[in-house]
Amino acid sequence: MTQVQEQDANTRLRELGAALRRLSGDGLGVVRVLDRHGFGTVESGQLLAGTASGALAGVLYRGALDDAAVPLAAASATEPQTRNAHVGEPAALAAGLACSGGATLLGHPLPAAPAEALGAALEHGTPAALVSTADGASALVLSGTELADVVGSLGSAALDDAATAAARKLLRRGATVTERVAVEDGPELLLDLWIPVPSVLIVGSGAIGEALRAQAALLGWSTSRESELDATVAAVSAFSDADVLVLLDHAPKFDTALIAGLRGRGFIGALGSRHTQSTRRERLRAAGLTEDELAGLYGPVGLDLGARTPAETAVSVVAQVIAARAGRAGTALAAAEGRIGG
Repeated sequence: MTQVQEQDANTRLRELGAALRRLSGDGLGVVRVLDRHGFGTVESGQLLAGTASGALAGVLYRGALDDAAVPLAAASATEPQTRNAHVGEPAALAAGLACSGGATLLGHPLPAAPAEALGAALEHGTPAALVSTADGASALVLSGTELADVVGSLGSAALDDAATAAARKLLRRGATVTERVAVEDGPELLLDLWIPVPSVLIVGSGAIGEALRAQAALLGWSTSRESELDATVAAVSAFSDADVLVLLDHAPKFDTALIAGLRGRGFIGALGSRHTQSTRRERLRAAGLTEDELAGLYGPVGLDLGARTPAETAVSVVAQVIAARAGRAGTALAAAEGRIGG
């Protein structure tokens, strides 16, 4: 397999989804990352799919694990199994990874109905989760905006309920994630959740807006600009968890859009001085927002990085979006606990 090309993340997921649907009737095996160390920062939701006849879709760690992952994909079409893989520094760097590392790979069958459901969700850009027992003996797929559609089973209603609850809790983060989930009195689960890449709605004009568009483009996020109230409210009312509002315009009329967002979904941020923020919050309280609803407003939006220029301000804003989606406080890595890089 050739090294994965630099593509928009959503495009890669759509292509993977189409391939899963195409291969779903051929006895499909999937390979996922059960555990890893090293490699630096890598994307969650890594998935390679294959059939016993050798058809492949997806990629793991830019192809660096192909020696172990490709034969595992074919073998796992009929029975679950694990395999350990190690990548040395030269091969890791050649694949575009930050450093060497190792991984425990889980390969397991994915029946036609769950494969079709997962493929359709990824292809259509809707949230989707693949949950299996850590031994790969059984799997289910959840899809849709609220992960309400469930296909497959882990073998018992109690285990299915636990898996569904864990996936829907992670959904609120609004980010693609791979996690192992402990279940009381049950087997450990491996959960991959895929969320569309953020789409940023910038309301207002000026240099900061242009800098935000440039910064979002570096991250592979899509952006749109708006200046009219009705169009802004309509867009914010239709937000998913992955969507982001950055309100640059201080006009009180845009309070309506903030109310729609704070009573809906997504990351709702507003630029402005502390005086502007205080005045805005008083108006929102007067309009009926509760303190819990107001707590969802990121204003002034951005992390405290000491930003002075539009470009630096844009960095602080997207940094806060990343931290919020990951459930992190945005502190220095040296002071943080837990795994570096998610």
